[in-house]
Amino acid sequence: MAAGELYKRGTKIGVRDKSFQVLASLLEHPGEVVSREELQRRLWPDQVFVDFDNNLNTAVARLREALGDSPEHPRFIETLPKRGYRFLVSVSESELPKDPVAGARAKLIVLPFLNLTGDPAQEYLSDGITDEIITQLAASRPERLAVIARTTAMHFKGSQKDVSQIGRKLRVDYVLEGGVSRIGARIGVSVQLIRVRDQMHAFARKYEGELRDIFNMQSSIADAVTAHIPATAGKCRAGVAGGLTNRKLTEDTRAYHAYLKGRYLFERGTPAAAAKAMQYFENAIERDPKFAPAHMALADLYSLLGYLGFMRPKDAYAAGITHALRAVEIDDTLAEAHAVLSEFHKQVDYNWLAAEREMARALELNLASPFVKFRNAIVVLMPQNRMNEAVAEIEGALELDPLAGLTRGWLGIMLLLARDYDRAIDEARDLLDLEPTSSWPHFITGIAYRQKYADELVAGSPKPDFAAKAVAEHRKAVELSPESDLFLGWLGLALGVCGRRSEAKAVLDQLQRSERYILPSSFAHVHLGLGEIDAAFEWFDRAVEERDQMIIPILSYAHYDPIRQDPRFAALLRKMKLG
Repeated sequence: MAAGELYKRGTKIGVRDKSFQVLASLLEHPGEVVSREELQRRLWPDQVFVDFDNNLNTAVARLREALGDSPEHPRFIETLPKRGYRFLVSVSESELPKDPVAGARAKLIVLPFLNLTGDPAQEYLSDGITDEIITQLAASRPERLAVIARTTAMHFKGSQKDVSQIGRKLRVDYVLEGGVSRIGARIGVSVQLIRVRDQMHAFARKYEGELRDIFNMQSSIADAVTAHIPATAGKCRAGVAGGLTNRKLTEDTRAYHAYLKGRYLFERGTPAAAAKAMQYFENAIERDPKFAPAHMALADLYSLLGYLGFMRPKDAYAAGITHALRAVEIDDTLAEAHAVLSEFHKQVDYNWLAAEREMARALELNLASPFVKFRNAIVVLMPQNRMNEAVAEIEGALELDPLAGLTRGWLGIMLLLARDYDRAIDEARDLLDLEPTSSWPHFITGIAYRQKYADELVAGSPKPDFAAKAVAEHRKAVELSPESDLFLGWLGLALGVCGRRSEAKAVLDQLQRSERYILPSSFAHVHLGLGEIDAAFEWFDRAVEERDQMIIPILSYAHYDPIRQDPRFAALLRKMKLG
């Protein structure tokens, strides 16, 4: 309040001074009417405004825009005509957490360890050590220690933010920093645990040893950190849900380094990097066939390649499921491996019972894992059209991983499927702030405006600006994804729905001429937008056969509503074992 700043899950929301003062007044009186006269006295004390009404209306409108609120369907601010405004939801106060005491749950972030070798090629090693320490700490005592997930932690790589800034942004109690040095076969890891409240060092030490000792070193660091946090000090190490602590992931150091290099490349997210990552994972497995995390990572990579259409989905999933099964067979305690296997049961043969069984096991092993929560939403809840539960699960994943772009993007998609288009646009705006070059915020926003236009078209009063925004956002998504044709079909659908038939046909022609693999749903969506229903159903049928994952939300898609009564739609549901 003193700084005049508004945050949403750690992300700062821009809001002007007068609008912030309106918000402050409403928060001080939640559930009560704050009159226009009271707001005038607070915003413009001892001043006379001849146009006070317009000034206040503008301040409130800008506040609603910042909150993603709507005057017609308010979630936060209700207008009482000629009287004032009322804040609709409950309000609670909190402060930056004080130093936690024994018995309280502490919150920690492990910042990306610095690569002190001077060799950029060793970056994978410092990132890998960071990742493993996060995994061990998160799984050690989840009831006592909440650990920010690695995706969010990696956002601070190379950041100039100090400990106090990070503490305020993520509301953590402790920050763990470190650096990794390496000379030949020897490695050194220096760490320091800093208490956010006063920025005092709670613990600092340098660990040195041979590369083959890296697993023991990582476990020692995790144990030392928990010993110096009051909430976890003096407790016996509990059984670790992820199954990684206090044991080696592999006896082969070279296999481990190949795995780390694969993980490092996997994070890049490009087809070229994915191909190299696959080679590293395969090399790790060749050196150690019982390296469970390498099998899991390779399975996850195949899943992504099939989902995005970088491989024919049916081929990708057939290859990937063998590694998912092997990972679980080697180590049944890997929660994330069970979640990945659950996804493959959905992808390979629409085996929903098996998918639910594996996801239940994953949740049993690690209920708090953002990875597991995220997969539960998209694998089990979303295909069954349990959208409120899916949204809640994604929001739960974001609690410990608030800066995860993929997860935040899926929250926007879940809101689209729940038909909450205004909030989906709001989430897309947050994602764009987080990842300015990402195509996904534009994709989400384009769908929201296209469906708004379609709904109003049915009602007989379509807004041309909705159509223009829909097409512009879809074009931007395509523009930002030059290595993929994933978004082209959705652009064609928007063009067709918005009456721009010649442009939609041009997209169809572009898809037909592409030398890359094209997901069948891309063709189906363009034909659907053009009103060519027979052709659309032919391609939808291929999408089901090809295991094209764009067909999975079939029970939820609003643009499928006009064809739901067609007997061919029921046939699709039966093939997917959903009807």
